[in-house]
Amino acid sequence: MDLRKLKTLIDLVSESNVSELEITEAEGKVRIVKGGGAVVQQYMPAPQQMAQPAQAAAAPAAAPVAAPAPEVPAGHVVKSPMVGTLYHAASPGASAFVQVGSQVKEGDTICIIEAMKILNEIEADKTGTVMQILAENGQAVEYGQSLFIIG
Repeated sequence: MDLRKLKTLIDLVSESNVSELEITEAEGKVRIVKGGGAVVQQYMPAPQQMAQPAQAAAAPAAAPVAAPAPEVPAGHVVKSPMVGTLYHAASPGASAFVQVGSQVKEGDTICIIEAMKILNEIEADKTGTVMQILAENGQAVEYGQSLFIIG
């Protein structure tokens, strides 16, 4: 399923009185559940093999194993406050707000996230040096996704 389509569905569930939405398409199934103000999304890709061994079908379903978390360098992690598209500059031809090695003060704009056609300036929540940029320009970002490391 297209990432933009997923984002639109999540936004619709967040803003409506619907508490759960499940959609099945050829490429997989998406289930979005809203609970306590938060939206939880599950994506299950379509199975690649049609036939499954009988032994695997008889086994009880095990909880999914979480992938090991990628190593993040020491420092303060700036996380995305929303779902949207991240931009490193105010316009396509402009220079980036910050680069690796840039000094930032708390409250300085470090990027923009476009959500529902609104450009939201994301500010540094800590004073320091940008040690790493974890999201690319034009990349779709999720709520809570790590964007920058400030040391």
